[in-house]
Amino acid sequence: MNTLQLRALGPTLGSLALLLGAYGFQYIGGLQPCHLCLLQRAPHGIAILIGILILAWPVRGFALLAGLVVLAGAVIAGYHVGVEQHWWAGPASCTSAAPVTGDPGALLDQILATPTVLCDAIAWSWLGISMAGWNAIASLVLGWLWFRAYASSSASQ
Repeated sequence: MNTLQLRALGPTLGSLALLLGAYGFQYIGGLQPCHLCLLQRAPHGIAILIGILILAWPVRGFALLAGLVVLAGAVIAGYHVGVEQHWWAGPASCTSAAPVTGDPGALLDQILATPTVLCDAIAWSWLGISMAGWNAIASLVLGWLWFRAYASSSASQ
């Protein structure tokens, strides 16, 4: 393993841990994700794939790309924190809109059976920081680790 591969291992595993944690909160803890929560998962999935690619094919530019992708995730998480804190409005997709049916009773049953997960409702926090806030912090750290992997590898890779 070369320097790039070794340095890419940490942020790859970090993104994997964050994704496993998110799925654990969802499937074990019962906390359903909102639209913005789901969007925050994508950059970590992409970073994991890039990390695996670096292990197989150590190209220095991949580390830079992974860092940018994870920083994009930090921006999404930061936006979500702002929505949670009511600093700005969230997207319309964070509200539940049930399709209209002909039977009012069936529509009411459908509305009552549909769990509404709003982006501006904090489902979990620790030390006063929401899950989106922790993701933003972790994503910034992981981005720094990716940029460090990029900077510390030789230009010939």
